[in-house]
Amino acid sequence: MKEKGRPTPIADIDLQDIEVELFVRGLKLRYGYDFSQYAPASLKRRVLQLVQSQHVGTVSELTSRLLHEPGFLDTVLEGLSVPVSEMFRDPEVFRALREQVFPVLASYPQINIWQAGCAHGQEVYSLAILLEEAGLYERTQIYATDFNESALRHAQEGIYPAKEAQLWSRNYLAAGGSHSLADYYSARYELIKLDQRLRRHVTFANHNLVTDEVFCEAHMVMCRNVLIYFSDPLQDRTIALFRDSLVRGGFLCLGTRESLDFAPSAADFTPVNAALRIYRLGPRSTGAS
Repeated sequence: MKEKGRPTPIADIDLQDIEVELFVRGLKLRYGYDFSQYAPASLKRRVLQLVQSQHVGTVSELTSRLLHEPGFLDTVLEGLSVPVSEMFRDPEVFRALREQVFPVLASYPQINIWQAGCAHGQEVYSLAILLEEAGLYERTQIYATDFNESALRHAQEGIYPAKEAQLWSRNYLAAGGSHSLADYYSARYELIKLDQRLRRHVTFANHNLVTDEVFCEAHMVMCRNVLIYFSDPLQDRTIALFRDSLVRGGFLCLGTRESLDFAPSAADFTPVNAALRIYRLGPRSTGAS
């Protein structure tokens, strides 16, 4: 018999979903990081992966550690931000940048590139290498941003597992590289360290696409495989942020699984290479800053 005055639990609500929602609220209230607009299924999967990797029994236990152990925040952000990439990932994209975008960027006396969501920095160094080979790097400034401080530290170090070098070398050549990728790193033990000269025009900085505003005035914004983790409203906000960051005629490069097709800001862009998700900003709309 139901106890008088006690509500009956709602059977069709997943208890884990409630725990994840409380985890997300706790993260925002305690530390100011807002994941509430991330794609729910992807976010839940990553939270459950954290539960497993941290050897706790439930999401509620994970939340307790998050709230009471400030040093645990970096571990949580590392798990939620999916900082996974490779050098010259989707090499046909980098070849298209080299052949279709760089010749236009060459017309500017100074080039600003914003690499948003830079993760561990592989794509930042990939850009630096191709810009160097195109003779453009000396007048280029790359702003590489992420909200994950641990990922930014990793990116600044430029140290990666040597086992990745063979794949990255193939990617580099497919992207139109004109030398050997080995010219740009030194190998020791089971690690490779990218030449620090590639960092000479890179600024690494913390920036949160969910809450922060325009970071810089850019001639190209590159943000690949980040929007797929966002809800539709957050995708719209982020694309508008990129639009407002670009100079007239500036370029936007997204991941190959991402698109402007359904974004309100899509009308402001024209495809340079629709298949590879490279776009160019047209005349400023009256609402853009």
